[in-house]
Amino acid sequence: MEHKSQIQVPRAKLGTQGLEVSRLGFGCGGLSGMLNAPLSHDVGCSIIKEAFDKGITFFDTSDIYGDSHDNEIMIGKALKQLPREQVQLATKFGITMPEFGHFVVRGTPEYVRECCEASLKRLDVDYIDLYYQHRVDTSVPIEDTKLVEEGKVKYIGLSEASVDTLKRAHALHPITAVQMEYSLWTREIEEDIIPLCRELGIGIVGYSPLGHGFFGGKAVVESLPEGSLLTMHPRFTGENLEKNKILYGRFANLAAKHACTPPQLALAWLLHQGDDVVPIPGTTRIKNLDDNIGSLTVKLTQEDLKEISDAIPIDEVTGERELASIAKYSYKSANTPTKI
Repeated sequence: MEHKSQIQVPRAKLGTQGLEVSRLGFGCGGLSGMLNAPLSHDVGCSIIKEAFDKGITFFDTSDIYGDSHDNEIMIGKALKQLPREQVQLATKFGITMPEFGHFVVRGTPEYVRECCEASLKRLDVDYIDLYYQHRVDTSVPIEDTKLVEEGKVKYIGLSEASVDTLKRAHALHPITAVQMEYSLWTREIEEDIIPLCRELGIGIVGYSPLGHGFFGGKAVVESLPEGSLLTMHPRFTGENLEKNKILYGRFANLAAKHACTPPQLALAWLLHQGDDVVPIPGTTRIKNLDDNIGSLTVKLTQEDLKEISDAIPIDEVTGERELASIAKYSYKSANTPTKI
């Protein structure tokens, strides 16, 4: 008999337009490399199917993940093994990488349509549940909403959008979700983005909820895979990494106190930040998938949450949160276009 997780993955409303997803999503990019060695499509599809069988229905990809759009093609194959109407599929457009580690952002209406049609073809689906602008192109107006009217996209999202951009875009067409980096060592959005999202009824999708794997022990208890983008990441290199390792040690002790693993505690902390926060951890291992789902059973009090936050003081986290080549497109750096 096929093994089923004993843990019931609850549902969450993402935004106020009607999108409902699993409380824990799955970030698919790592299945095609970037942070880890890429998997074969057969293995990647088996992990996606396992996640679905265990209650995860919200899958996140992008047209930039993997060589030659490999990730969307893999996800398309996986979807053939799943009931499409029970899956919430998110993908993104707007970043190109002409060479390894060098990023360019594009967002003209013509390019958006071209990207959407290409993603639909690679994913081999009739519609995308949630379509994100991966990074905001500040030189052109915010999204062309005709894709929604045509039924090719059900809901629109933004990633790394500034407060001003979010307000202006939401006034033009309801934004269902904003995808932002959010984890114990990246909490800037608590100051401005999260309050605005709650005011406007926009869901919050937390990417890299384990700090690119740091809270899972990546670069601390296990070495970085050769070729991983993390080998160039400011927080995973040189003196920065050595200082951050001290934080990990402190945090691991706290996880032991709560009788759970460090990644479970990190995800549980994030899940306790609000029902409108949906983390999307990714993994290439079933063991880690089970571990992540286990975070849903970790109960924390307000005192626990403060103790966990205090264990990773933001001013002690060393290194910028993004690669320099993409940092200029982060929400703190973004300038809003002059018109919509």
